[in-house]
Amino acid sequence: MTRCAPTVVRRPRHATAERPFLVVWEATRACPLACLHCRAQAHTARHPDELDGAGARRVMDQVAAFGRPRPLFVITGGDPFQRPDLTDLIAYGTSLGLRVAVSPSGTPALTRENLAAVRAAGAVAVSLSLDGSTAERHDVFRGLPGVYDRTLDGWRAARELGLAVQVNTTVTRSSLEDLADIAALVKREGAVLWSGFVLVPTGRGEGLESLTAGEVEDVLHFLYDCGAVMATKTTEGHHFRRVALQRTILDARGERPVLGALYERLSARAREAGLFEGERRAVRRPPMDISSGRGFVFVSHTGEVHPSGFLPVSAGNVKNHPLSDIYRGSALFTKLRDPSLLRGTCGACEFKTVCGGSRSRAYGFTRDVLAADPYCAYEPGSFPYRSELAALVEGTRS
Repeated sequence: MTRCAPTVVRRPRHATAERPFLVVWEATRACPLACLHCRAQAHTARHPDELDGAGARRVMDQVAAFGRPRPLFVITGGDPFQRPDLTDLIAYGTSLGLRVAVSPSGTPALTRENLAAVRAAGAVAVSLSLDGSTAERHDVFRGLPGVYDRTLDGWRAARELGLAVQVNTTVTRSSLEDLADIAALVKREGAVLWSGFVLVPTGRGEGLESLTAGEVEDVLHFLYDCGAVMATKTTEGHHFRRVALQRTILDARGERPVLGALYERLSARAREAGLFEGERRAVRRPPMDISSGRGFVFVSHTGEVHPSGFLPVSAGNVKNHPLSDIYRGSALFTKLRDPSLLRGTCGACEFKTVCGGSRSRAYGFTRDVLAADPYCAYEPGSFPYRSELAALVEGTRS
């Protein structure tokens, strides 16, 4: 079992206390959409205090200063296409040796022409959001008609242009029963990665109905099943790593987990849609062991530095302090990198060094970044195969 450990949960090849694996920069909060879950509570106009071109280039300089291997640099929003200097900034980041990805919205700016310009400037990937398997479902969530069709057109254009496409789906109460059909659509259209974003109550997302921990558990296991036929991951669903470890052990023993009615419905619908038919992946994509402040850092449109875009607590501003100093030495970031400080069930859990729960969700519900993740159904100590588990968890830390 030990020799399989590196493939179950991946870790960055460098110390995450020294260098992030992923840096996300919020280029603007301007966006014409009115998405029900919007973290940024986007507005149609750009904020007067957002980082200008010179400030944005300084951020990229600071990201490059972390050294090699360079972090992946993701430009998000709002809608990054609302910045007229977007391609210039992509080209600058590329010249520094950064791998640059862009996360545009399904607005009228999501055109083949703009995607071609992004690609020509050096971007290697885009991530697009798909929150419904039909135009009716997706457009209601995004607040305007036509977003679904623009997203699919942009998706196809990006692939044809040679951009890697990641597709993100927000897991909310309204999307739960649609997840199998969304998965079938993602598989059919083709994407390098499908990410299930487990909702965090921040921004407009505070107004959406909460899920139960049991429902989230069912979703995570369904996503794990989907990983047999396409690459899957989660955003703010860190206990997906726990699921991967548990399922690896159970699969080796020929056993299945005991799950709920939602999992059974999603599995049945996926079979009806033909999701699991055809060729299987030769190698399952292991989830990456990074979390808020531990391999991940978010820079806001005004330069505030957060452990995650969904954790609205600032550790400093790049206008006043280098990003590397904030990431490596701020009290907030160093606290988040110490699993021994976790409280409640997360603190008692044997998976805390490889999972740790969503610090963003803990804060969203309790205003305590170290509290237990309320969307985790696992009871610490309840998984029976402790020796196999210890070997796998130790393997992820080596």
